[in-house]
Amino acid sequence: MGDGHADPRRRVPRTDALLAAPRLAAAVRILGRDRVRAAVRQAQDRVRRGELDPEQATEAALAGLPPAAPRAVLNATGVLLHTNLGRAALSDGAVAALVAAAGHTDVELDLDSGRRARRGRDALAALAAAVPHAEAVHVVNNGAAALVLAATALAVDAEIVVSRGELVEIGDGFRLPDLLTSTGARLREVGTTNRSTLADYADAVGPRTGFVLKVHPSNFQVTGFTSAVPVRSLAGLGVPLVVDIGSGLLAPDPLLPAEPDAASTLRAGASLVTASGDKLLGGPQAGLLLGAAGLVDRLRRHPLARALRVDKLTLAALAATLGGAGTPTRDALHTDPAVLRARTERLRDALAADGRKVEVVPAVAVVGGGGAPGVELDSWALSLPERYARPLRTGEPPVLGRVSQGRLLLDLRCVPDEADAAVRAAVLAVAVDD
Repeated sequence: MGDGHADPRRRVPRTDALLAAPRLAAAVRILGRDRVRAAVRQAQDRVRRGELDPEQATEAALAGLPPAAPRAVLNATGVLLHTNLGRAALSDGAVAALVAAAGHTDVELDLDSGRRARRGRDALAALAAAVPHAEAVHVVNNGAAALVLAATALAVDAEIVVSRGELVEIGDGFRLPDLLTSTGARLREVGTTNRSTLADYADAVGPRTGFVLKVHPSNFQVTGFTSAVPVRSLAGLGVPLVVDIGSGLLAPDPLLPAEPDAASTLRAGASLVTASGDKLLGGPQAGLLLGAAGLVDRLRRHPLARALRVDKLTLAALAATLGGAGTPTRDALHTDPAVLRARTERLRDALAADGRKVEVVPAVAVVGGGGAPGVELDSWALSLPERYARPLRTGEPPVLGRVSQGRLLLDLRCVPDEADAAVRAAVLAVAVDD
């Protein structure tokens, strides 16, 4: 008769012992006891079947837990505002503000008086300070919501005069005309796809006009035989002028001379400017409304504004973004290519020391996120065989690069300096031969 103690299936770890393991106990606090217990039982069953040694049960249970969602990734694509990666990475200050706002906050309370206060007053004050030319400001939950609120409040049963060349598709099948007409407004299209004149707008403006809308075609360019009417000219038509600048640039940036900004647009005579907070501003997803006090107040008081209001986390992150020293988006945009090259070469040398054959090659980075189309930023990248792409993308942490001409390019422009070691470890973990 055999010795039962030699059979590892007889030594299945007890459930309470496994749940007490530090990493599983930490998982219980995040995922709940029932989900972790289910993963533990699966690991125990594998031990009973002889598929695992008893000592491997804890690791197996951890591996069986659902992954954190969403997963943090390292963006080595060379796209600053990658829509599939959540666009702007938040600053350290914004992240700290999010953590603080996760508990009870003074989001609608004046601690001094003990009375109710205006919701999000810190974020609104920071936005107003960032764009002094705006008489008033308001924040909703995204850029599309800002336009919907404007159309609903200012053009219900009225017409929005807009150039045919600016009736864009926002992305993922959402088209601006559909968005605007869903509010009950009617569109009065003027001009042609490539050319619109001031006379086209003037002929269309009349008693039924709610406002004139000018949209920056931020995700494409039309070149050649084209003409568009500047904001300054449209401001003289005698009706409100709403300008959607899209990208969230609040002030001019010398690297983006063709990208409209809120301050310049208001100075040119716009009645209302709408923009996104999670693009070039480098903050959380939000829709920004800046402009004439009467119009902004009218939008703020509209019943739809309640449905479009932002939560306390967004308000906290937006205030910290506006009041902070900088953002990862701005840092990535203004990275010196020479500094980036030196950093990339150091990583190449570290990989070469471990026997990996990699090259440093010139690359081109872009803004992305529907901003600054056509702008190319000189950059540098590590060049690896294309077969590295999937293992890096599915590793821990996931490292996303850009496949081009049979090579995988890893551009460090949007990767934090302190994450270079993680990129090196991820590359070394790929079990393929060069």
